[in-house]
Amino acid sequence: MVKVGVAGYGVIGQRLADGVALQKDMELVGIADLAPTLSIRALKERGMPYDLYLVEGADKSKFDANGIPVKGNFADLIGKVDIMLDSSPGGVGAKNKALYEKAGIKAVFQGGEKDSVADVFFHGYANYEKGVGARFLKLTSCNTTGLIRSVDCLDRRYGIDRVAITIIRRVADPGDYHRGLTNALQMDKAPSHQAVDLMTIMPHVEATGILVHTPVTHGHIITVVAHAKTGKITRDMALEAFKAHNRIRVVRLEDGFLGNASFFRYARDLGNPRGDMYEIGLWEDSIVESGDNIMYAINIPQESVTIPETMDAIRAAMKMQGDSASGTAETNKYLGLGKWK
Repeated sequence: MVKVGVAGYGVIGQRLADGVALQKDMELVGIADLAPTLSIRALKERGMPYDLYLVEGADKSKFDANGIPVKGNFADLIGKVDIMLDSSPGGVGAKNKALYEKAGIKAVFQGGEKDSVADVFFHGYANYEKGVGARFLKLTSCNTTGLIRSVDCLDRRYGIDRVAITIIRRVADPGDYHRGLTNALQMDKAPSHQAVDLMTIMPHVEATGILVHTPVTHGHIITVVAHAKTGKITRDMALEAFKAHNRIRVVRLEDGFLGNASFFRYARDLGNPRGDMYEIGLWEDSIVESGDNIMYAINIPQESVTIPETMDAIRAAMKMQGDSASGTAETNKYLGLGKWK
């Protein structure tokens, strides 16, 4: 049983903790955080299903005042785990790395850290084997994770040599106020980092992309134009590949999936915690042929989409499964991915 800890119980950390808890071949030893945030207070009201450890600088008296039980400090947690999932604020994970090195444990960092923090820039499908046995892995961002899922899906079947992407990016997560209230769209300089990151993970694919920030909070939408190395990918060929993928949910406009908010509402109606959805959504109506290219659009549930790939990273780093097919299959089984088919 692989013992796992989670550093940072924020937007991603709380979902990582839940994801690990669902894996029957892993044990969530505990979580670590700095302050009695709303997420920690909610955890206490839920009966503290996870043991809590405090990172350096935390004021334990504030936790005591709120009746939040504390199991120990961050060093205690590090000493009990085989691998740490670090979802600390950007830059903090890089500092924590020294603690993991000293303790001789492995770690998986989230997309907010610089690539240099890890030995392997990781994706569960596209380069799983590179992560097998690695000590430090870093996940791609939410947009890049979902984007690579779809491009890798086509690449495995038909061979992709170039893609062009447009990202319509949500401006902040639900509940965030630090970006302010806006009524505008904002352009980023091309190429977007997601296109560059895709080429890092899949160096045989030439990618470029444009990103537009939008004043919404529930999900990003990405359009992709892909070109096969040889021959032409027809609409039917693409649809067949997408429908077979357990982390891609193919939907139709006529069924009510009109946009990003439709996915969030549907996830809540399904009873998914926090309205999360691990899979990306892909509109069947968006799949079109343009000359030799195939075009499609996907929805990225930014708060939860990286959770499956992080579970894959644990499996790779700890050599629980030695290849992408078996590793992702185990993750999918425990997270219930593909059960809707």
